[in-house]
Amino acid sequence: MTADWGKIRVEELLAHTGGRLVVGREKALLAGLSTDSRRISPGEIFWALKGQNFDGNSFALKALEKGAAAVVVEGEPPFLKGFAGACSSASVISVRDTLKALGDFSAWWRRRHDARLVAVTGSAGKTTTKEMTADILEMGGRTLRNRGNFNNLIGVPLTLLNIDGGHKNCVIEMGMNSPGEIARLTEIANPDVGVILNVGRAHIEGLGSIEGVAAAKTELVEGISPASGVIVNGDDDILMQRASGMRKDLVTFGMGERNDVRASDVRDRGREGVAFNLNFRGSSWPVGMINAGRHNILNALAAAAAALILDEPPSNIIEALGRFKGVDGRFKLVPIKGDILLVDDTYNANPSSLRASLDSVRSLATEGGRILVALGEMMELGEDSISAHLEAGRWVGELGADRFFVIGEHAARMADGAVKSGMAPGGIFELGSREEMAEAIKASLRPGDVIFLKGSRKAGLDKVAKAVKVAGQEKEAS
Repeated sequence: MTADWGKIRVEELLAHTGGRLVVGREKALLAGLSTDSRRISPGEIFWALKGQNFDGNSFALKALEKGAAAVVVEGEPPFLKGFAGACSSASVISVRDTLKALGDFSAWWRRRHDARLVAVTGSAGKTTTKEMTADILEMGGRTLRNRGNFNNLIGVPLTLLNIDGGHKNCVIEMGMNSPGEIARLTEIANPDVGVILNVGRAHIEGLGSIEGVAAAKTELVEGISPASGVIVNGDDDILMQRASGMRKDLVTFGMGERNDVRASDVRDRGREGVAFNLNFRGSSWPVGMINAGRHNILNALAAAAAALILDEPPSNIIEALGRFKGVDGRFKLVPIKGDILLVDDTYNANPSSLRASLDSVRSLATEGGRILVALGEMMELGEDSISAHLEAGRWVGELGADRFFVIGEHAARMADGAVKSGMAPGGIFELGSREEMAEAIKASLRPGDVIFLKGSRKAGLDKVAKAVKVAGQEKEAS
């Protein structure tokens, strides 16, 4: 029997969270779940989570007053003393740890449904690959995917709790910044297919080294059921070294000929996208993508591998990849002023994703056109921060960029790296704010330019991208 909102009762929540019913009725029906007391609807559960700057217990009474059928709280908050008189028809469930209880409850919910679940992790490309995979699977049946940044110990459970009996598939991405998170997410989600895209220098501050990143990512391989499929990047030596010792049958993807799913006859068509032949077990199919960037071929191969081992028809893979338009903030091509191209890659950044994106920028330049690069700093790199930002600058110089705009604590390091790689100092601009960067870019642009923007989320270069887009639209309209 599937679990459906409006049909499950408090008693089932108690049974699968280890919770204690403080007040209320075990037979009470539950219409849904929310972690935000401001958006609670009558009949829903309010789940009181704790964060660095808030305690959900403090908002439980407000949720009850707005019509919540139940609240799940940590321990026994003070409001319980006067609760019975204020909200006599609702239920209060006390648990030891609301975050763990949320994961436990969503794990039970996920197992009450037959939807096939694909989990995607890696240091770069998770969201794009998740969207590609979901688009392919959607062609064969209703598919749920996590939205936005719902890829952590809160977001994944909340996504799983949206699975219903009509879903054939679910595709989620798994993020992390410390050991044990992927293991817990794997335990909760129980994937039918696990995909690891790559291992790079991301979250080094919390994981210590690239070997620590590899150990954290391959928690997915270690924790997944032996009956499930495991897909890994066969061209990633560090990942393969770690994953191949875990006694799981691996399906590999990549550009190398030894991979199970690989690309051949690759054609980079610049702004028009990429094309290649998709090869799997002796068969080959032509794929043409309007989504630009050679690095997106690896994302497409990973998505195709997941679909192939789920026995999806190759025609669905070819069609879905062929019409995939990309994801905002992830190497998104935005034409402005007719012949200027903004490459908006501002959602996030680490050395691996930056290198992959820069390698794809060169093919976007038109004959005689210039390449301009604007970077914010990359976060959570710990002791690698200085060397990583020097290296970032070196890559920009080696790309042959005509202008280089930098902001952030490590702006000078990036500028130094570019100079050391041979870039003229007169083409490098260290700015004090996002506003200054936007103005400097707008003042520098001329017809035929490609302007590439990237930085960690906290750098806020999405605001720079927006300002450049608006300026381009205004000039085009004038």
